[in-house]
Amino acid sequence: MLENNYFLENEDLKQYFESLIDWEEVVEAFEQGFSDKKEYEKTGKEELSLAPGSKEEAIEFYRSVLESAGEIAGKEVAPFAQKMDAEGLIYEKGKVKFPKEMINAVNQVKEAGILPYSIGRKHGGLGLPCTVQAMLMEIFSRADGSLAIALGCMNLAETIERFGSEEMVQAYVPKMAAGELCGAMALTEPNYGSDLPNLQTKAIKGEDGVWRITGTKRFITHGCGFDDKPSIILTLARTGSPTSGARGLSFFIVKSEDVEIAGIEKKMGLHCSPTCEVVYENTPGILIGEEGYGLVKYSMAMMNGARLSIAGQAMGIGAAAYYEAKKYADEREQFGKKIRNIPAVKKMLDLMDKEILAMRSILQEASRSIDLYHWKSEKMKESGIDERKIKKDEGLKKWEKLANLFTPLSKYYITEQANKIAFDALQIHGGAGYTYDYDISRIYRDVRITNIYEGTTQLQVVAAIGGIVTGLGTKGILRQYLDEEMSSFSPSIELIENRKKLEESHELYLSLGNGTSKDEVAFELVESATRVIIGVILERGLKKLDGDSKRERVALVHSYNQDSTALLEYNKIRIENKKSPALV
Repeated sequence: MLENNYFLENEDLKQYFESLIDWEEVVEAFEQGFSDKKEYEKTGKEELSLAPGSKEEAIEFYRSVLESAGEIAGKEVAPFAQKMDAEGLIYEKGKVKFPKEMINAVNQVKEAGILPYSIGRKHGGLGLPCTVQAMLMEIFSRADGSLAIALGCMNLAETIERFGSEEMVQAYVPKMAAGELCGAMALTEPNYGSDLPNLQTKAIKGEDGVWRITGTKRFITHGCGFDDKPSIILTLARTGSPTSGARGLSFFIVKSEDVEIAGIEKKMGLHCSPTCEVVYENTPGILIGEEGYGLVKYSMAMMNGARLSIAGQAMGIGAAAYYEAKKYADEREQFGKKIRNIPAVKKMLDLMDKEILAMRSILQEASRSIDLYHWKSEKMKESGIDERKIKKDEGLKKWEKLANLFTPLSKYYITEQANKIAFDALQIHGGAGYTYDYDISRIYRDVRITNIYEGTTQLQVVAAIGGIVTGLGTKGILRQYLDEEMSSFSPSIELIENRKKLEESHELYLSLGNGTSKDEVAFELVESATRVIIGVILERGLKKLDGDSKRERVALVHSYNQDSTALLEYNKIRIENKKSPALV
């Protein structure tokens, strides 16, 4: 693995931070008048001591966290990723043993003070906006996907912060911020993967008022905890009748010491990430929020965050594949020249280069939408603003709809492209890449799960298609977004043409009526919309750059939109053929 600072040495990531993110907008939405700083000055609460008091302080704080993460990831974790993968996990009698290098890595993140990156400051966390969190996930994932997942699980406190009672929050969240507790999401069951409304694990409330849970959960990451840190398992269980569907499900806190870890999966990749089978036998649970809202409110909120986190993970693993391929191509000689100069190899590297830009652009735009909707509304609630006023805020409504669309789009697009990049990166390594001598074999195995877990690509399409169909309507939010963003710069001929092709595909799709024909080309419309959205984001960013960095980026963006033109035409033909199928 390349060993350097994974923030400072990543020119595109650094360019995003320095030039492309509108920090005025993000900081204003997230810091809400720097209320945490004012509270610190008023009360002297130590947990708020790092809170920024100005935009400049906020940016410098965010930068310092990313630089520290980049140093740890690139110089302390990456050199041991191969060894950790080879050693893997050991399961014995319900316990899971982690490689000492992984334990050391988590401890280094903790000692650097950046472990609780998504936990609120008032509970001992850093309280970072999603825009920065996405960068952190990318940085750590580039070093090792398993480590990034462990850190993400140790930040699974947001659901408790948002929906738990004050007693719950005080009992668990500060301990998670301190790295004393891990977190886990227990949704999936052996016979119910994404079909959550029909899961059968049940919770019964006893005469003593205690809920007790019985059932089995499968594919539960860190259900066993991490090292000597137990997990708080956020568990979805049925409190209604067996046929009560989504409204019969509730959400519970369960301690990992109260369940049996029946085993861990032997997986193709992510060898240091424990995927557990968790057995509940009259296990005590603590109800979060209201009974019956476990799926429709609490789990869905948690899953949206998890999906964006996996998009960030795939972003990092995809970047790792690209940099490893680039390094190998710069060193490997064949036919008397470096293989990077062979046209077929150069073509693959160029494609990776522009896709990395595209992936990062949709990840950051999705993160932006969450900062301008979710985190802004949460901060407004903390400031004592009436919830009725918050619900009427037109800006929040706009960004809520966009966040609900951009989240599945980013998860689908980034994970699919990361898999393609890893595939081509291994190809560039040739036969050497198929051996364990190079990191690309591990990267190739690790990335494969990203377009499967937390909802497959096909499920992300299902989640996004409605927002695209209605969003491109006459008064739709996506149409409004595209109009507003494209009016802020002079779009290229290619982008204008691509927008037109998307509109035509949308009209054709609407004309199909309801039925399987529509379902069969939903992906084509989703893909087309995603390519246009990314094209808009990429061209919008060009106006903020100058000099050589702009010239280099202009060429990549132009090439990306040219590729999109061909793809959108193909997708339009596919949709049109569903309307008028060829005679056989």
